[in-house]
Amino acid sequence: MTPPALPAVVTLAALIAYQGTVMAVGQARVKHKVLPPASSGPEGFERAMRVQQNTLEQLVFFLPTFWLAALLGSEAWASLLGFIWVGGRVAYGVGYRQDPAKRGPGFGISFMASAALLVMAIVALVR
Repeated sequence: MTPPALPAVVTLAALIAYQGTVMAVGQARVKHKVLPPASSGPEGFERAMRVQQNTLEQLVFFLPTFWLAALLGSEAWASLLGFIWVGGRVAYGVGYRQDPAKRGPGFGISFMASAALLVMAIVALVR
């Protein structure tokens, strides 16, 4: 049995994107002088922290849904949607850190990709 290489690449991309948000929080801590264990501070720090937290919240839903869609449905389509999700999360993070009003498109892209993966997993399971 060949391991599902493309879904593994998507998973690594999602984890690297998440790790980027973690590193951005660390940089914001230094820049804004927010010492641990503080989780609030200037707006620039709080934006970075919120991007990291929201990405973690979404990752908890995305990863199992993505793998169910890839394993039970179509590996290729699930992987495409997975890459779209990663792109949406990156756009969300960049937009939110610039201005919270700019977070919408990235959030919408990643949300719709997750919803499509959920539908794909459900349909594949029912079949």
